[in-house]
Amino acid sequence: MTYQARVTAEGQLVLPDELAEELGLRPGTVLTIAREDGKVVLKNYEQVVRDVQARFRAMLPSGDQTSIADELIADRRAEAARENADDDRWSKDRPGA
Repeated sequence: MTYQARVTAEGQLVLPDELAEELGLRPGTVLTIAREDGKVVLKNYEQVVRDVQARFRAMLPSGDQTSIADELIADRRAEAARENADDDRWSKDRPGA
C-alpha cells in the first residue's frame, strides 16, 4: 500500500496513523534514516542491527560458520595446555623436586 506523509515547517515528518500503527511505531520510537539508491529508507533499531550483522557475516570466509568466541576459547585452552606442559617439565627437571 502507498501512503503520503507531510514534512512540517519544523522539518518533522508526519506519518499517517494507519502506517505507524501497522509498523508498531509509538511516540518516541527512534528511526534511522538512510539514502539507498536515491530513496529514503526508514529503519528501526532491530533492522539496523540485522543489517550490521549481515555485513559482518558476509566477511566470514565462504561456508565458515565458526563462532569467533568458540575459536578464541579453543585457542586459550590450547595455550593453557602448553603452559601446563611447560610447568610439568620445569617441575620434573628441578633439583629436589
